[in-house]
Amino acid sequence: MAAAAAGFGVLGPPTTLMAEAMPARPPGTKGRTAMAFGPLKQIDAGLLNIGYAEAGPATAAPVLLLHGWPYDIHSFVDVAPLLAAAGFRVIAPHLRGHGTTRFLSSATIRNAQQSVVALDIVALMDALKIERAILAGYDWGARTANIIAALWPERCTAMVSVNGYLINNVERNKLPLPPNVEHGWWYQFYFATDRGRAGYDANRRDFNRLIWKANSPRWAFSDAEFDRAAASFDNPDHVSIVIHNYRWRLGLADGEPRYAELERRLALGPVIAAPTITLDGDSDGVAPASDGTAYAARFSGKRTHRIITGAGHNLPQEVPRAFADAVINVAGYQ
Repeated sequence: MAAAAAGFGVLGPPTTLMAEAMPARPPGTKGRTAMAFGPLKQIDAGLLNIGYAEAGPATAAPVLLLHGWPYDIHSFVDVAPLLAAAGFRVIAPHLRGHGTTRFLSSATIRNAQQSVVALDIVALMDALKIERAILAGYDWGARTANIIAALWPERCTAMVSVNGYLINNVERNKLPLPPNVEHGWWYQFYFATDRGRAGYDANRRDFNRLIWKANSPRWAFSDAEFDRAAASFDNPDHVSIVIHNYRWRLGLADGEPRYAELERRLALGPVIAAPTITLDGDSDGVAPASDGTAYAARFSGKRTHRIITGAGHNLPQEVPRAFADAVINVAGYQ
């Protein structure tokens, strides 16, 4: 297979993988039951007491599975056993503002700028005495994996990142985009208003169900699957964290000064050296699939790009086998 280079990122031709598409289901039907993790674990890490699921041998090579918004660790409920069976130690943490994760102090600023979320995961690795791990995620989780791989490369052995390179540059985010693209980010503009915060607080379950449908138009998730994740949105800090994250991205909310140097480095678009597999779903309603060449220069190590047929934005939950295979495969890139 011939490899193509763009800038200093090495990229092979994208591979299209067929994934079984679920049949359409009328809204409101109960559908499938929802699998669940066993009892979650809790550990103090940095500013948080983090709730996480764990599977696989405690002495095996670790993999951290990082979820996005508006989702939770159950995006990986079918991925984790596949990876555990393949011989990995799997850790799936609730990000700040989600599930059973809590702030240790009521005085801590409810900040969700990108560097802080990444520092939470570094602190979790420290608390669990994990020096290096494969990092795999989507949405907020992919961005978090990108940041750790870029700023603390010694902590990341390899990476799986849905939608590629997602590190934010706040100044760039202030620039207008074509109307059809802006339309897809309507909720960010809604969250920028007092009405948007109040509306999300009052209607977070209905709001997030709407986002699930828009983000993954071919995914016929069941009521039970949504309700299982929706319990995580009842976290007492959920609304504050979500609103701050999206306002901060648009330059409408300040970050904390102590993280300014990290954000300055991230705004430069640091290169990721870790071996990586990037994934796109060809039915992603918020981030259309690409061939991965637009961000190839942001990767200096071995990277392949895969387009997963039938998958939307919550790719690991929609096509767990394809996501697990990417983790298993990227482990062999080292």
